Amino acid sequence: MRGRAIGVAVREAGTTLYRHAATRRRVPASNQKLLLTMALLDRVGAEFSFTTSAAAAESPEDGVVDGDLWLLGRGDPTLSSERRYTRSLPVDTTKIKSLAGAVREAGITRIRGSVIGSTSYFARDWFAIGWKAGYPRDECPLPSALAINGNVNDGGNHVSDPEIRAARSLSQRLEKMGIRVSGPPGAAEEPPGLEEIASVLSEPLPSILQHLNVNSSNFFAEMLGKRLAVEARGRPGTIAKGAGAVEGWADRNGVTVIAHDASGLSYQNRVSPLGMVRLLGRVEHEEWIDPFRGTLARADEGTLENRLNGVRVRAKTGTLDKVSTLSGYVWLRSRDVWGEFSIMSSGMEKTTAADIENRIVRILTRSAG
Repeated sequence: MRGRAIGVAVREAGTTLYRHAATRRRVPASNQKLLLTMALLDRVGAEFSFTTSAAAAESPEDGVVDGDLWLLGRGDPTLSSERRYTRSLPVDTTKIKSLAGAVREAGITRIRGSVIGSTSYFARDWFAIGWKAGYPRDECPLPSALAINGNVNDGGNHVSDPEIRAARSLSQRLEKMGIRVSGPPGAAEEPPGLEEIASVLSEPLPSILQHLNVNSSNFFAEMLGKRLAVEARGRPGTIAKGAGAVEGWADRNGVTVIAHDASGLSYQNRVSPLGMVRLLGRVEHEEWIDPFRGTLARADEGTLENRLNGVRVRAKTGTLDKVSTLSGYVWLRSRDVWGEFSIMSSGMEKTTAADIENRIVRILTRSAG
């Protein structure tokens, strides 16, 4: 067992039912997404939706935009132009097409300039302390405020120019609808004082968070982390500011967290199993607890596929090299109530760690309390 370490904590109604090495802060891996989810829901609420809009420097006259039409993204990770992409997301619509239709409904018939994608609501940072060098290429597309199709191209490669791609897509849609666009698409920092012409909304936040947590999307996590950064600390949203907002939220709830990202890719993130269950317990009295719990995977769902069949559980997995975590809620039959649990280990292969996690959760649901 040399090199192996495991911490376990179980709580219910503010009482610790079981703990083993539970106070040591460990690498949470994608359990970091749990912290992000709670912090973001606490900040903006479960009714929140993302807005993507088209705007101009001056109000159009007689249906003509006398200059550029600006495409303003505000961090919606589901913005898409292709239905084949949206099938894998919590929405089934092409938002670029919808926005083009909204521009037409606003009476616009001509744009004398270009469609320009804004680059300034989020910073263009694409790395965090504790990330491996290849993560931007392999694990997380660029988290830009104006993203399209998950910021991957047709070959599945991560792209560095999502804003101009989004502008090109909107420009093409407008042309197909009979709206003339004089200039080529572009990307730049948006100027102040723009006037909105049309906008589209994302699905409500819990639907997006469900995709984040059930599928453990690193891209969604860093997009949402940057939006949390804007809400908590102002523009531009950055990975570091989002992580700092997560730390601040945990600290206000009496738990020390060390965060460098929102996705959990960083090997320098730290939280203890006891700290995790305390936070999971604290939010049970929030009005958004049911939507929050609903964002987590059930048994045999998402990253819990082929795991914990027959167990009433809502949980988030986490995996890095020789790191495995599982935290969330399990139904305690003896108490007829949800209990919070967190299991964090290192030094084991994933299959071994997952087997231990499964055994612990099954024991909890049968006999905890």
